Amino acid sequence: MVEIGDGLIAVGAGLAVGLAGIGAGLGEKDVGAAAVGAITEDRSMFGKSIILIVLPETIVIFGLVIAFMLLFVGVA
Repeated sequence: MVEIGDGLIAVGAGLAVGLAGIGAGLGEKDVGAAAVGAITEDRSMFGKSIILIVLPETIVIFGLVIAFMLLFVGVA
């Protein structure tokens, strides 16, 4: 039988990934716009710009790790 706690854990896992994704998207839009502007002015900035664009995506990976911990490890 499924208990209310299992549903709340699933909601928490969804919120962890969803809110992390929204936060990363909001951060990445500003970084991406600045990176495109920098590459337009100086093509040697491409490598540095790619690194800066990838950094906000690590937040989503952290949210995914938290979701997996909630779903598979559970709360004792």
